[in-house]
Amino acid sequence: MRPESSKNEPFKGAVQAKSNAAHGLRDLFEVGLKDIYWAEKVLTKTLPKMVKNASSPELVNSLKKQLSETQEHVSRLEKIFEVTGIAPTAKKCDAMQGILKETNGLIKETDIGMVRDAGIIAADQKVKHYEIATYGTLHAFAKTLGENKAAELLAMNLNEEKNTDARLTGIALSAVNRQAFKADAITNT
Repeated sequence: MRPESSKNEPFKGAVQAKSNAAHGLRDLFEVGLKDIYWAEKVLTKTLPKMVKNASSPELVNSLKKQLSETQEHVSRLEKIFEVTGIAPTAKKCDAMQGILKETNGLIKETDIGMVRDAGIIAADQKVKHYEIATYGTLHAFAKTLGENKAAELLAMNLNEEKNTDARLTGIALSAVNRQAFKADAITNT
């Protein structure tokens, strides 16, 4: 076990915190809220592009439903800002920006049809897993902080993200992956 350290004496090898660093769980909660708020707002602009590039009717419908849910997530986050007294500010989310950059690249690097659909599902599931991790963490923070209304709203977003992830897996396994595999087999013969 490491000995206690004062704020002025970081452990050997520790990164020195910025002057505006989070000093407590509430600060960390606020940073996370602003991060996911940015991510959800950007997704409302990205999902229509994914819809335009998907060919499977099931996937198109799922992405459209996801867009509607994402818009609701933004509204819930705004309610969370309101009930917690935190300013509703979006802070650029480097992780989501990276995932979406990868998504755009994947769309450009796949043939239109089931191969692209399989890629869209894979990319979208990376988005979902990031959101699930973030909402799960923020939910735990909110509960610890006694922010019960925020915790309730975060749990709603979390459950919808999990359901969307499961729906995407179902679409992939029911047809898209198999058809993408057949396209691969035809290409390689």
